[in-house]
Amino acid sequence: MGYLAMSSLKLLFVIGVAASLLMVGVGMIVPLLPQRVMLLSGSLQSAGFIASSFAISYVLIQLPLGRFADRLGVKPFLLLGYGLCALSGVLFFYAASPKALYLGRFIQGLGEAPIWALGPALLSLAYPQAKGRVIGLYNAAIHTGLAAGPLLGILLFPRGEGQLPFLVFAALCGLGGVTVLLLPRRPTPKEQIVGKPASLGETLALLRLRGPLTALSGIFLYGAGYGIFISVLPASLVHAKGFSASSTAVVFALFYGAISLSQIVAGPLSDRQGRHPYMVAGLVLAAAGFASFTPLPQPWTFGALTLASLGLGIFCVASMAYLNDCVPAALKGTISGSYYLSWGLGYFVGPVAVGYLAEASGALAAYALLAGAFALQALALHRSREAPAKPG
Repeated sequence: MGYLAMSSLKLLFVIGVAASLLMVGVGMIVPLLPQRVMLLSGSLQSAGFIASSFAISYVLIQLPLGRFADRLGVKPFLLLGYGLCALSGVLFFYAASPKALYLGRFIQGLGEAPIWALGPALLSLAYPQAKGRVIGLYNAAIHTGLAAGPLLGILLFPRGEGQLPFLVFAALCGLGGVTVLLLPRRPTPKEQIVGKPASLGETLALLRLRGPLTALSGIFLYGAGYGIFISVLPASLVHAKGFSASSTAVVFALFYGAISLSQIVAGPLSDRQGRHPYMVAGLVLAAAGFASFTPLPQPWTFGALTLASLGLGIFCVASMAYLNDCVPAALKGTISGSYYLSWGLGYFVGPVAVGYLAEASGALAAYALLAGAFALQALALHRSREAPAKPG
C-alpha cells in the first residue's frame, strides 16, 4: 500500500467490510425491483420511480446528516443506516403494491445515505495524503459487493422467484451493522469528520467557485446515469431487447464490477496526475457507452454498457477526491453532503426523465440525449480547469 501503513488500515477495513456486506444484499434485490414494480403496475415509467423514491429521502437527508455527524460522530449514524436498510428489506418482502415498494425504497434511501456519504468524508481526514486511493478502495468495496449480489442471486434464486431475496438482504444489512460495532467506541481525532460544522456562508461561498460548481453539475449527471442503470435501463433491456432475468443480472454485475475496478485504478492515478483529466475522461467514456448500446445487437450491448460503467466509476472517484482537495478539514462533512445532494438530485430526475422520453420518443432518442449531456459536461469541465483551493 506504499505510504499507507498496514497498522493504519483498521478503519478502512472495518467500514469497507460492513459496506460490502450490505451491498451484496442491495445487488441481489436491485435487479428484482424494476421487474416487480412493472408486474404490479404494468408501466415502464413506474420503474423510474423505484430510483426516484430512493433519491427523495437520500437527497433530503444529506446536509442535515453531515451537520449532525459533525457534532455527534459517525458511528451512531452508520448503525442507524444499517438498521433502516434491514427494515426496508422486510417491507420489500411483504409488499403487495407499487406504493409499498416505493415506501421501502424511501426508507432504504435514508439508510444508505450515511454509508455512502460519511465513509469518504471520514477516510479523507484519516488518510489525507491518499484521498483518491482510500476513497477508491472504499467505493470499490461497495461496488464489489454490488457486483457479487446479482451473481449470488442467480446462484440462490436462478429464476428470480419468490420474496426470499429480500429477507437475505435484510439479514446482510444486520450483519453489516454488527461489523460497524467493531469501530472504536471513542474515535481518535483523526477519525472524526470535523471539529466545527461549516457555516451557511462558508458553504455558499464554496459552491459559487467555478471549479466545484462545474464538478457538482457533473456529479448531478453521474447520479442520473447511475439511477438509470439500475431502474429504467434494465427494464428497457427486457422490454425492447428481450433480455432474460439472468442476462439482466449479468448487466448489473458488469456495471458494479466495472465501477469497482475503475475506482481502484483511477483513484491512485488521480492522486499522482491530477483529478481533472480523469473527470473528463470518465464523462467521455460514459457518453460513448450510452450513445452506442441501443442500436447494437444483444451480445455487443454488454460491452457498450461496461464502457459506460467504467466511465461512471472513473468520474466518481476523481470528482469525490477533487472536491475534498478543494476544502479544509472544517468543510469535509459539508462537501460530502453537497456531493451526494447533487448525486441524489440526478438520481431522482434522470430515471423519470429518460423513462418518459423512452416511452414518448423511443429508447434510441432518449439515450442519445443522455449521451449528449455527458459529452457537453465533459467539455464544460475541460474548460473550467483551475487549481483547487489549498487541500484540507
